[in-house]
Amino acid sequence: MGKKSSSDISAPTEELYSAEPTSRLTAVDAAEQPFGDEASHDIKYRTLSWPMTAGIMISEIVSNGTLSLPQSIAVVGLVPGIILIVFLGVFALFTAWQLIEFKKRFPNVHSMGDAGMILFGPIGREVLLAGTIIFAIAATSGQLLAGQLALSFLSDNAICSVYFVLIFAVASVFVAVPRTMGNLRFLTAISCLSILVAGIIGMVGAGVNPVPGRVVKAVVHNDFYTAFLSITSPVFSYAGHFLFFVLISEMRNPNDAMKAAWALQGFATVFYVVFAIVMYVYIGDQVQSPAFGSLPKVWGKIAYGLALPNFLICGAVYVHVAAKIIFTRVFRKSRHLHSHTVVGWGFWVGLVFITTAIAFILAVAVPVFSYLIGVIASVFASWYTFGLGGFFILHLLWYGWARSKATGIDGWRQNPIQTTLAFLCIIAALFICVAGTYVTIKLIADAYSSGLIGTPFQCAGQ
Repeated sequence: MGKKSSSDISAPTEELYSAEPTSRLTAVDAAEQPFGDEASHDIKYRTLSWPMTAGIMISEIVSNGTLSLPQSIAVVGLVPGIILIVFLGVFALFTAWQLIEFKKRFPNVHSMGDAGMILFGPIGREVLLAGTIIFAIAATSGQLLAGQLALSFLSDNAICSVYFVLIFAVASVFVAVPRTMGNLRFLTAISCLSILVAGIIGMVGAGVNPVPGRVVKAVVHNDFYTAFLSITSPVFSYAGHFLFFVLISEMRNPNDAMKAAWALQGFATVFYVVFAIVMYVYIGDQVQSPAFGSLPKVWGKIAYGLALPNFLICGAVYVHVAAKIIFTRVFRKSRHLHSHTVVGWGFWVGLVFITTAIAFILAVAVPVFSYLIGVIASVFASWYTFGLGGFFILHLLWYGWARSKATGIDGWRQNPIQTTLAFLCIIAALFICVAGTYVTIKLIADAYSSGLIGTPFQCAGQ
């Protein structure tokens, strides 16, 4: 974490990626932020208030992952499941604070790639940037599959499942194509309402149709492999931090970012706990993932129909962010970034189309994709949600961020609580990464041996 000298990097790079943090970011520091001073720009990115940002965060994180939580509780039991969901919600809020503090001290950071440059140099920038894009595309594929599952359920498998994925992919392109997050804010509000109402309908459907003879246990004893598989669902239900830098960069006042994080984690944690408990208590240990599949057909169709806007808009947000990261990297400080030029719009639309196309191919052409996404999530989400925050705080303490103003090792020694928590975040991420990857790979091997692996572009359900 040594400081780079001016001779190590060119002036533009030093301006963007200076290793030493600045003073507290204020709303008037426009020139220091990724999109610069937008007073004379045709396209203005910094338009989001903190409630708008919170809405986008909720629409992006609280989505199809919610539907796997009841099954996670069924595997470990009611008490451990609730404790795990709440603990991870608090943990995610803490790591969001770490990320936001880092952003305040480095206003020019637009993505995890920019942060990687500050922490680890050019290699760190490329690795974290690539990881962000890969994870966003994989998450988009997950939303395309969720949309396909919903459409297949609603139509009683009327057409080939691949066509449903294609329909959802085309729709995602049109939703993702606006250049700024501000233009998506109304759609994300619809997305939040969509998953909330769908979840409520699902709980009502389970409540009025309880499964006879269902088994509900406070604690369930399982081996490590089975238990950890269930733990990955709540872990990745909070995995949205890799997009936070992009969202905060488009806020009018980035100092309000923590308000958005509080709103996100508060809503997500309460909603996750209530939904998981109700669905598990009324359906029992046979609850499926997604949970709507355990409902009577009419209730399941209503819930899936209401959830469709969330699946679509959430996937489009992932596409938008992946394209935005590349677009900003290519055209940063160029007129194409903030003006209506043919080059700018052509490149942007092309990025949105290519990103969605790759997500579509992953969703339907890779027979083991549903398992590979677990590996991708284990490798990237573990670090982006929990581990990198520890590195951010260690870096800030190294450069005198704390009240003591001590630097280097003294900065760590004089702030033992923050330093210890930072290292614990890194250790937790390492455990989730290694254990999650091992468990998912074992699942792939078991799927191969049992013949569960399908073929590319297979029309499932017909």
